[in-house]
Amino acid sequence: MTTDLSHSSLRSPSSLPQRPGLLRRQMLAALAVSPALPALAQFRVEVTGVGLTQLPVAIAPFRGEAQSPQKIAAIVQADLERSGQFRGVDTAGAALDEMSRPDLAPWRQKAADALAAGSVTRLADGRYDVRFRLWDVVRGQDLGGQGFVVTQGDLRLVSHRIADFIYEKLTGERGIFSTRIAYVTKAGGRYSLWIADADGENAQPALTSPEPIISPAWSPSGAQIAYVSFESRKPVVYVHEVATGRRRLIANFRGSNSAPAWSPDGRTLAVTLTRDGNSQLYLIDANGGEPRRLIQSAGIDTEPVFTKDGRSIYFVSDRGGSPQIYKMPVGGGNVERVTFTGNYNISPALSPDGRWMAYIARIGGAFKLHVMELGSGAITAITDTNADESPSFAPNSRLILYATQVQGREALMTTTLDGKIKARLAGQSGDIREPDWGPFQKT
Repeated sequence: MTTDLSHSSLRSPSSLPQRPGLLRRQMLAALAVSPALPALAQFRVEVTGVGLTQLPVAIAPFRGEAQSPQKIAAIVQADLERSGQFRGVDTAGAALDEMSRPDLAPWRQKAADALAAGSVTRLADGRYDVRFRLWDVVRGQDLGGQGFVVTQGDLRLVSHRIADFIYEKLTGERGIFSTRIAYVTKAGGRYSLWIADADGENAQPALTSPEPIISPAWSPSGAQIAYVSFESRKPVVYVHEVATGRRRLIANFRGSNSAPAWSPDGRTLAVTLTRDGNSQLYLIDANGGEPRRLIQSAGIDTEPVFTKDGRSIYFVSDRGGSPQIYKMPVGGGNVERVTFTGNYNISPALSPDGRWMAYIARIGGAFKLHVMELGSGAITAITDTNADESPSFAPNSRLILYATQVQGREALMTTTLDGKIKARLAGQSGDIREPDWGPFQKT
């Protein structure tokens, strides 16, 4: 029987033998069900761990937020703490807003490096006026602020944008809190593709189906998601317009069509097809058409991912006898093996800055998230869980999103690249799989 290391199937490691057949493996990836999670409170991000250097920042309760449906200060603080670069400072009893001229001496005594305060006011038309300001406590400087007038439904987005502002002012790097993630669940016999805030909240279904949905992949613009659907009782690749819900069929060739990955310019998809036998890598126009085979291989090649310059592709192959990660030029040429430690390495994800590769390695019977520094080849195992899958980098390359099991339940997690600070995100109930972190949002 032909074996397959398909993108989706490789991302369901916890109960699978090493190399089952394509459909069995893909169906197991989508059909493995854990008990449904109970309904959780609105605010569900849990941060654990301590980093070596974390900036102490005080986020005072926003004036008027007791009457707001979203607790903006708490959302901002959780965003910053989840990044691994900040720790909260107690603000109990603080009565500040963006118009205040705070006495910074008490905040220096609390060892705060920065202080943020603001207000939220419900307007007569039902919208909310949200304003804030940030101060450098150490230097005594006003670092600026922003104001927004938004509907109730956008209060969480505004909170994330405030966190982005603070993050950028204090680190010099762009924040990722207003970006989005996608993931798949199975619950009650139905599969759903969800689009959620970067903290897992505000999840909206993009697609539901009685058949499996797997391998979601954001386009570089964030306007589209490619995925694999089994609705025709075989794996087929679609591209889905996020704003409208319209979609187009990209790959429905004989056999399996799987593992879509976008080129950096968004014009091309790399896919894994079995139209000519074993799973092999092809390029296809993002609007569909005739695919072009990348390489002829006697092994199984799958899970492609483009480098940031679009010139090379990392992928998984068993050409050496076990699943390993390789690299090849998009235009053809020599194939270079990338992983050498262990006999089972899958699911490569490349950081947007090109410095890191995250992947899943099987260690004994456990599947663990690893990070490789591509320049040096140095490898670090960064989790203590045993069923990690589907790593995906934040667009600023500072965090990794992945799925795993915690205390027997499926979980969406983020981790810093050193593994020191992890956060469990909110997620819909049921079996949670295959997360993918979207790009920066256009402002």
